[in-house]
Amino acid sequence: MNSLKKYFLLDPKVTFLNHGSFGATPRPVFREYQRWQQELERQPVEFLGRRITKFVAESRAALGKYSGTHADNLVYTQNVTISLNIIARSLELGAGDDVLSTDHEYGAMDRMWRFLSKQRGFRYINREIPIPLTTEAKFVSDFWQGVTPRTRVIFISHITSSTAIIFPVKEILRRAREAGIITIVDGAHVPGQLPLHLDSFGADFYAGNLHKWLCAPKGAGFLYACPEVQPLLKPLVVSWGYESETPSGSTFVDHHEWWGTRDMAAFLAVPAAIEFQENHDWDKVRDTCHYLARDSQRRICEITGLAPLHASRDSEGWKHEAEQVP
Repeated sequence: MNSLKKYFLLDPKVTFLNHGSFGATPRPVFREYQRWQQELERQPVEFLGRRITKFVAESRAALGKYSGTHADNLVYTQNVTISLNIIARSLELGAGDDVLSTDHEYGAMDRMWRFLSKQRGFRYINREIPIPLTTEAKFVSDFWQGVTPRTRVIFISHITSSTAIIFPVKEILRRAREAGIITIVDGAHVPGQLPLHLDSFGADFYAGNLHKWLCAPKGAGFLYACPEVQPLLKPLVVSWGYESETPSGSTFVDHHEWWGTRDMAAFLAVPAAIEFQENHDWDKVRDTCHYLARDSQRRICEITGLAPLHASRDSEGWKHEAEQVP
């Protein structure tokens, strides 16, 4: 695989390892981002007043194709934190209700749920998930034991931020749907790392960041809501879309896309980020990065004597990461 360093704007004196926090944008994608900013400045009123709805719809269509859903099930947000705030603040939870989560969730989202639980009287529960994570069945069993008749919402990460575990959540989502429990998945680290087909995944709500592993410009995230639950959502910012005659064709999009004047160039550059990865065989890039991460983990475990936090699933089942490295 040819080196991709030449495509990035990173300081050559720094070995950049923390793509998970904010990521880095390749030069061609950044040029497209700046092109949209310049297009806005050429004719600001025409751009935002007459053309932006079409441009964002085209970008959402590309994102929908990439993520396995229709464009009208997606709205762009600046990040997962905003997406999850839209969902959590919309749900009518109160005394007698539980939101069940894990003890591996992102700290900012824990704070969001605790803040709202104090205001509204519901309980936010971080169920302990023992590590190392060994089998899918054990994970499902450990988590599902926390479900009670009070459980209204399950909030869970697809890939955890603090422990970097891919949770096998599809069985949790299936059980929750059968039980009538709303599911919200924090997929901040998934786009660009794992294949994603939202329509078959099974979550009611899914939030993803595109400025991390997909390498889109900063301020590009999304909120997915399956059609059945879209009416549950209330706009976090009420603006012109709220009482529109659905010029986009989707009430969900109209209520949540237009926040007033803001720079939407990061959203419009998302198709360029998708195209960049397609043009550079990103499946192979991901495999190489995964091997390097596994090998680094193995070496660290050998030096420290510590066990890995999790196992990895392959065609033969679940094995510890350290055991899979040649």
